Amino acid sequence: MESSYNEKDKLLQIKITEEIDEYSAQKIRRRIDYEIERYIPKKVIFDFDCVTFMDSAGIGLIIGRYKIANMLGAKVEITNLTHSVKKIFEMSGILKLIPVVNLEQKVS
Repeated sequence: MESSYNEKDKLLQIKITEEIDEYSAQKIRRRIDYEIERYIPKKVIFDFDCVTFMDSAGIGLIIGRYKIANMLGAKVEITNLTHSVKKIFEMSGILKLIPVVNLEQKVS
């Protein structure tokens, strides 16, 4: 996982760089929670460009971070969905809660 924070825009960008399963979700969850609590951003963008596999633990991971960010007043967006991850998000209904944006040039 990689993250970057733009202080001017209060934008936290999180690039998930590994598969998301029950084991990795716990590790990723702790790191994302730390970053959100550290910066208290106005917007959090999750980049899934490098995620080749995600199971239901990934859905829980994103929904949980969505709730935390909302409690802190931040908006959440997702970008660069791979085909398999997009399919899982569509079936779970996450895309009704969290908008997908095209930020390929901004998210590193």
